[in-house]
Amino acid sequence: MLNAAMKKLAHELDPWLVGFLRYLLGATVILAPALRRGVRELWPKAPKLQLVRGLFHTGGMMLWFAALPLVTLAELTAIAFSVPLFICLGAVPFLNERMSGARWAAVLVGFAGVLLVVDPLAGGGLAGISTGILLMLASAPVFAGSFLIAKVLTRHERSDVMVLWQHLLVSLLLAPFALLSWMPPSAGQWALLVVCGFLGAGGHYCMTCAFRVADISAVQSVRFLELVWAALLGFFMFGTIPAGWTLAGGVVILASTLWLARSESRTV
Repeated sequence: MLNAAMKKLAHELDPWLVGFLRYLLGATVILAPALRRGVRELWPKAPKLQLVRGLFHTGGMMLWFAALPLVTLAELTAIAFSVPLFICLGAVPFLNERMSGARWAAVLVGFAGVLLVVDPLAGGGLAGISTGILLMLASAPVFAGSFLIAKVLTRHERSDVMVLWQHLLVSLLLAPFALLSWMPPSAGQWALLVVCGFLGAGGHYCMTCAFRVADISAVQSVRFLELVWAALLGFFMFGTIPAGWTLAGGVVILASTLWLARSESRTV
């Protein structure tokens, strides 16, 4: 739902402005309940690591926003699923996580499903891949770096503090680009931006909590399920009919996710 709303707004407003307001509003969503603990409790225990994560996440968002108007919703979501592959690759050397055979299989099968959706050979080979898809692919390792740092931060910070500072730093770094392209959103656009703020902040909070209690490599494979929702929302919101390869890829992705969930439940 968040990607669908962001894509709709990116066609109506400048993508930098949309990103800035989404993260600024998301910060207020987290700030309100977090203030109950007191202002002192909101200061991070690892500020330098928070800053590095903010830089990584902003870099990924800038590439993502540049691609947003150029790709379909199904492509947008599918290509974003290359992020888990980079995360799983990085989790072994940087976090000392053990990748079981089931996890590797689930990630690789899920990524094969993503390739079915993108279908790079349909456009005449790799040269036929669009600029939007290339920008999305470039954002994947940058986002992976942000999430790997987030996993490290869970050892030092509370989840609400992590999400608050992520949103504050990203909105601060995007502010110059947003101000250069400022145009006042309409009432309907403001309403959708508020929804994006809630969904984004809530999603990041839940994901951060998941990083705290589980290996990051195990958490990421479940994200492949988002593609099914992206295809449905793309049809209802933008009139985009999923191609046969998209549906086939969705089935493969769903199978890999269910397989991983079954495998992980046996090890608990």
